[in-house]
Amino acid sequence: MKVTRNFQVTIPSEIRNKLNIKEGEFLDVSLDEKEEVIIARPYRRRWTTVKLNRRIDQEDIDRATKEAIDYVSLLC
Repeated sequence: MKVTRNFQVTIPSEIRNKLNIKEGEFLDVSLDEKEEVIIARPYRRRWTTVKLNRRIDQEDIDRATKEAIDYVSLLC
């Protein structure tokens, strides 16, 4: 595998196919310093759905966002 001028690499098709990696998807890349290897794993966001049994509007979203920011600032 060759590293390009922009520090890009091409994942061989055999590995892409095995891991079902598609164009445009993200990889989680980490370093195992002990073994001196780079670890790349497909990063697939898991969406969480919450049923509210009511419609929400922008005010609801703004209020929830402010509450979350206030809560996090208390933790810091």
